[in-house]
Amino acid sequence: MAPEPTPANLPELLYIHDPLCGWCYGMSPVINRIQQDFAGRVDVSVLCGGMVKGNEVEPISVRWGYIEHALGDVEKATGVQFGAAFKALGAAGSYVYDSEPPSRAIAAFRHLTQDPARTVAFAHAVQAALFHGGQDLNRPATYEALLVPFEVDGTEFQRRFESPEAARAIQQEFAAVARIGVQGFPTAVLRLGEQGYVLARGYQPHEQLRQGLEQLLREEVA
Repeated sequence: MAPEPTPANLPELLYIHDPLCGWCYGMSPVINRIQQDFAGRVDVSVLCGGMVKGNEVEPISVRWGYIEHALGDVEKATGVQFGAAFKALGAAGSYVYDSEPPSRAIAAFRHLTQDPARTVAFAHAVQAALFHGGQDLNRPATYEALLVPFEVDGTEFQRRFESPEAARAIQQEFAAVARIGVQGFPTAVLRLGEQGYVLARGYQPHEQLRQGLEQLLREEVA
């Protein structure tokens, strides 16, 4: 039998998402539960994929018809609720849909805290700010309130968020996700040493994801 993993070499569950992905908003509570279920057995990290970037950045009005139609499906399948403020934001149409600023905020948080577990929670808070609160994720000031529960220094965060290093880092993260071959969001990948195993492509309920993860872990130590 393989030796029991130590905290320094635990298997890692990569939660590959995008802050503007509605299905990811539905999946994030599942990932939070998995993080709790497998504490001490699996490390959970979040990566941003860059769903809307470059030439794809545009006013939300361009894709609002598709987004609005999908909201009910996401709510029914996942149990999350999209707030009236987000629906009003979409209906107004002028909000610029751009994955880069919120992804850069998540990367800046990760860099400052060096804490993947808290970064998972912060990533969900960023999504909730948009999809429930209708807040503008393109404004640096939006993140000030989101940082408070995490006790992260706002001034230091803003310095990192606005730095050229952060801009380069998030582009590198988008490129790394593309190299993995991710076709859509959310995607969950279990990394065991040099091997990666796709656990979920798209939304997956908690129990299904938990069972799949348990099975992979059993097979690894068998």
